[in-house]
Amino acid sequence: KIYKSSLSLMIFTSLINLGTLFGVVLSKIGYNKPFLTKLHTMSHLNILELMLDASLLVQLVMGLLLLLSLIGWVIIFRLSAKLSNAKRFDGEFQAWLWSGDALTKQYKLVAQESERIGLEQVFFVGYAEFLKSQKSGAIRADTLDNVERQFKVTIGKQQAVLEQGLAGLASIASVSPYIGLFGTVWGIMTAFIGLSDAQSVSLASVAPGIAEALIATAMGLFAAIPASLAFNHFSAKAAALYESRALFCEELTGVFAHEYAMIQRGQMAVS
Repeated sequence: KIYKSSLSLMIFTSLINLGTLFGVVLSKIGYNKPFLTKLHTMSHLNILELMLDASLLVQLVMGLLLLLSLIGWVIIFRLSAKLSNAKRFDGEFQAWLWSGDALTKQYKLVAQESERIGLEQVFFVGYAEFLKSQKSGAIRADTLDNVERQFKVTIGKQQAVLEQGLAGLASIASVSPYIGLFGTVWGIMTAFIGLSDAQSVSLASVAPGIAEALIATAMGLFAAIPASLAFNHFSAKAAALYESRALFCEELTGVFAHEYAMIQRGQMAVS
């Protein structure tokens, strides 16, 4: 919530600053013509030409924002595929695990896998710790504590892998508007400097400089908004996946407790 509110405040402040700067420019050039006439004067401006004709610093800002936008979209597609695959695999594994076969048999099949991910790795580590504690003669409480500890460590490692990229999205969402605003301020400052050398001042003479400056802010928002939305979406999705895995661990711990009790009863009956 703090992140969302700070980003909204940042974007709102940027728009206010842009409006203030644009108002100052209009007052300098004399805003006494009909607005539609001035828009017609600006209609011949081409965005690509403005970007190519911009100052070197503004072009560097635009290039950086374009790079950040591309990086953001790459992270978005990777996170989308990774979280979707993890959710689907966890569902398939749980359906297979609770299919009716004994956990010992399921564990042996999982142990044969060369690489284990998601709940498969969680189950493997937990059951291995359960068998290890049993062989060492640990009491029921210690056995379950050891299993739960292994569950927490494994889930934490799996979650860290799933959330790789979220920090990058947060950085892009928070930094891009400021980078764009810097390019805008620099472009407007350059336009004001150009006005000092002009004999006659009009909207047509200052429009290119103002337009190229505003493009920088637009590109900053273009990079920040998708990154911000994706960050919130994937954070919620990752948190839901973590909760699902935590519930699976609790259910599995209950099964282990039942198995431990059955083993103890069998040992008491034999003795």
